[in-house]
Amino acid sequence: MKKILLLGLAVIFLAACEKQKQQYFSESPEIETVKVGIKAYETQDWTTWKANFADTAKIYHNTIKGITPDENLEDIQEMISNLSSYKFDEKETFIEMVIDKDDETWVNYWSVWKGKLAANDQELTIPVHLTMQFINGKIVKEYGYWDSAPMVMAFQEIASAKMEETIETQ
Repeated sequence: MKKILLLGLAVIFLAACEKQKQQYFSESPEIETVKVGIKAYETQDWTTWKANFADTAKIYHNTIKGITPDENLEDIQEMISNLSSYKFDEKETFIEMVIDKDDETWVNYWSVWKGKLAANDQELTIPVHLTMQFINGKIVKEYGYWDSAPMVMAFQEIASAKMEETIETQ
């Protein structure tokens, strides 16, 4: 009986000492891909930016309707055409890779986006969260979340000012 009890305790002890698979990473090729993509976005190197995505990738920014990287690029270019500068604040950036319980690889990116409107030099500061699923080194899904209200309101103010200016000159 003692032998069985000791054997049972030994098995439990060995099982408890089994090394858990690492799930969280602060360095990985996928994290480097995200960093390259952010830098490409900031420098408007759209060839490099687009190369990070799989051909079938879907992007979900503040929506549940996925779009292609090409459609997202059109949206980005339209938005930044109204800016004199924009970038992410490196000091406010945190990035990690996670391998979830389903063995899926995800990279999470938190940062603060700063931009200046070309029309009136108004500065915008917006916290951003991106999470990207990777398969074979490419982004297959990207989810992005931020409060777009400050930018929408700023664009509306610019449009209102232009309308008032047009009315006054008539």
